[in-house]
Amino acid sequence: MNQARLAPHTGNVLEPAAGLGFAVAPQIHPTAEVSVKATIGEGSRIWHWAQVREGARVGENCIIGKDVYIDSDVLIGNDCKVENFATIYKGVTLGNRVFVGPHVCFTNDPYPRAVSPDWRRVDTKVQDGASLGANATILCGITIGRNAMIAAGAVVTKDVLPHALVAGVPAKLIGWVCECGRPLDRNMECAHDGKSFPELKRKASTSFPAPQVSGEPSYSGADSAHR
Repeated sequence: MNQARLAPHTGNVLEPAAGLGFAVAPQIHPTAEVSVKATIGEGSRIWHWAQVREGARVGENCIIGKDVYIDSDVLIGNDCKVENFATIYKGVTLGNRVFVGPHVCFTNDPYPRAVSPDWRRVDTKVQDGASLGANATILCGITIGRNAMIAAGAVVTKDVLPHALVAGVPAKLIGWVCECGRPLDRNMECAHDGKSFPELKRKASTSFPAPQVSGEPSYSGADSAHR
């Protein structure tokens, strides 16, 4: 029996028991509602009761969990994981390798009304490698930087710097994280993989004191078994 080839970074299966030398078509659960006008990349999986609307683009090797809502014209990069019950509204762009935890909610209207004749969409961008913890709320018109970490339950109201760790309501900068997600020490080094980020020292000194980290706290992304 042929072994499935695994995608780098994610471990998502590209060729389950096929060995054909190229990625298989996306796998869509029968209960999912995916518009014929949406684009789903090779190797991606869309699970129970998810909805992907017209014009949305989901990249390669992504996992879209149970009951996820992806609005029209949403753009999702490669190797992303969107967990159960997340809602991603029109105007949102996710980069590559973005993790969206369960029940994360994006918005696209700073002045919401049930009836709003002059409604104007406000866009939001999440850059490569960022992670959004469970139940985080992302207000529109902001950019979440590369490899940033949003703690569970945070309400994000302004831009988040690359590698920044933010938490609370409203979300505030409380530290810095490695590409692997673990916290960085005062020297902007990761005890887990030994990587160093000297370029963050200047940002830390001007935006927030470098954190004193003990142990390895979890930011409750609640990764599921959908792989």
